[in-house]
Amino acid sequence: MPQIPEKIHELTVGQLSARSGAAVSALHFYESKGLIISRRTSGNQRRYGRDALRRVAFVRAAQRVGIPLATIREALAELPEERTPDRGDWARLSEAWRGELDERIKQLGRLRDHLTDCIGCGCLSLETCVLSNPDDVFGDQLTGSRLLPERRRAKDDGA
Repeated sequence: MPQIPEKIHELTVGQLSARSGAAVSALHFYESKGLIISRRTSGNQRRYGRDALRRVAFVRAAQRVGIPLATIREALAELPEERTPDRGDWARLSEAWRGELDERIKQLGRLRDHLTDCIGCGCLSLETCVLSNPDDVFGDQLTGSRLLPERRRAKDDGA
């Protein structure tokens, strides 16, 4: 892994990519979403502060456990002066995210358990579908695609 001399306080996008393991396109995407920031040189080249390494590591770790980018951005925005997250920040945020992850695990378990029921059904012909309508909230009212009739009714009502 390429080393960055201590006297260098800013990184090019290529250096940040090499050090973080994130593709240049991913870094540009993170920047467009407000997860990292850069300044532009007089030649319009991006330069990232060394703290971007920690922010990219934080983003990638959170993504690996399934946290959406919008949630990650909100977490980073809560840090004082948008400083880089430290170990305590990660502990606090990961505890807050635990419930969200537990709910996703529960949903994935339900999907796994009912997946074989869904093969070949075509979903539009089912009266109830445990995957697209897990709590059967529309089953008494509608069959097939449940949201399309709702949208039509809203248009007819002038919404």
